[in-house]
Amino acid sequence: MYDKISKFFDTEYPLNQHGIDELLSLFQKKKFKKGELLLKANTTEKQLRFLNSGIVREYYANSEKETNINFYTKPQFISDLFSFSNDSVTNRNQEALSDLEVLTIEKAPFRALLLKYECGKSFIDLSFQKLLKQKELLEYNRVTKSPEELYQELFIYKSHWLEKIPQYHIASYLNITPETLSRIRKRIS
Repeated sequence: MYDKISKFFDTEYPLNQHGIDELLSLFQKKKFKKGELLLKANTTEKQLRFLNSGIVREYYANSEKETNINFYTKPQFISDLFSFSNDSVTNRNQEALSDLEVLTIEKAPFRALLLKYECGKSFIDLSFQKLLKQKELLEYNRVTKSPEELYQELFIYKSHWLEKIPQYHIASYLNITPETLSRIRKRIS
């Protein structure tokens, strides 16, 4: 149950092994069915969630449309860390695009562990730095690149998305219609 999260910490955040063992013992396995929401806008993130298996869609929504902002397909943390850390309301929604297995830890035991082990603070700091870098790159790309260039980047760097995620969700992520995506795919092929 903890193989993927242990490997994640070993490669991404090599931390104090005693702290890791204690952290892992606090996680609980939770399953979500395809179509279930993991996170809903206008709520506060109460859990730290690690995707063990499955596909998660992250999106913004208003009364007119939903816009995909990310997909999670590999073992990694999927919580809205800003909401989780600051007890603030999230604007994000997360939906299971397949059946999921997720490891969760509640906020109170996680915060107690952070106080006990200094390495926990470095985990949060490094996670925020990565998220900010990803967000800045995404915003820059969406403003400066054409949908065709963005699709080509997905093809090169995130081809697993194109294999696992329905095309209408990819079109939403690129902020184009499914028909435009179809034309781009034909031109590139």
